[in-house]
Amino acid sequence: MSKLRPALRYAVLLLITAIFVTPLVWMLLTSVKTYDDAQQVPPGWLPNPFSTYGYDQILNNAANPVLRWFLNSMLAATLHTLLVLVTASMAAYALARMRFRGRRVLFALIVGTLFLPPTSLIIPNFIIAERLSWIDTLTVVIVPGAASAFGVFFLRQFFLSIPAELEEAAVLDGANQWQIFRQVLLPLSKPALATLAVLSFLTNWNDFLWPVYVLFSPERLTLPAGLGLLQGAYVTDYPVIMAGAMLASVPVLILFVLAQRHVIQGVSRSGLKG
Repeated sequence: MSKLRPALRYAVLLLITAIFVTPLVWMLLTSVKTYDDAQQVPPGWLPNPFSTYGYDQILNNAANPVLRWFLNSMLAATLHTLLVLVTASMAAYALARMRFRGRRVLFALIVGTLFLPPTSLIIPNFIIAERLSWIDTLTVVIVPGAASAFGVFFLRQFFLSIPAELEEAAVLDGANQWQIFRQVLLPLSKPALATLAVLSFLTNWNDFLWPVYVLFSPERLTLPAGLGLLQGAYVTDYPVIMAGAMLASVPVLILFVLAQRHVIQGVSRSGLKG
């Protein structure tokens, strides 16, 4: 019985892996099919013949500048992630370590905003962005949402798990609040910061609804909003759509691999469990 348990565990893991990997393999294989091959019923797994038709359509079509959309999304998601890390880490440190009147109430209000439906904020955010002349610029998909309530909550909880004795030792060495934050807490918070960075990047990268409302020029669209234009009104060109989806998936997969390694190293170096 003891010998069957590892085999059963691996069988379950392989099944879960297959469930998650199969859609990615299907997307990849469909992206290298011809239009006629992708329309066959029942659909086949392997492309017959192999074709780069989908990639040619999205990369060489001047009407749909997919590479420009890709760069727009990469820039917007990267800058948005950096802003989230800066604002959330500072706010979380103040709420976790500094003592001031109304701290608990302020934290409760911040957490309370997590219960607001995101769609309820579209009109207020649009009005603010319009008055700031941000509409139809990348700024409008970078700055709104940079003050992340979830990021503040997540990092505050992690900061509270760090022993206060480390900060007391830094104070004895003559460190001020900024030095404690930058040289003590942040290096120990690599696992939490890496996790928040991944979540913030993916949230901005995959955002579809907000860019559709605030970006109008074709050259300023982000990738999710731009890929929606590839869907025809009466015809679905599966190789083109899957090729665009593959292009959108590459940074996400790379980020996952890199972040996974970084989080493991951060936990092992800090000796903490977040």
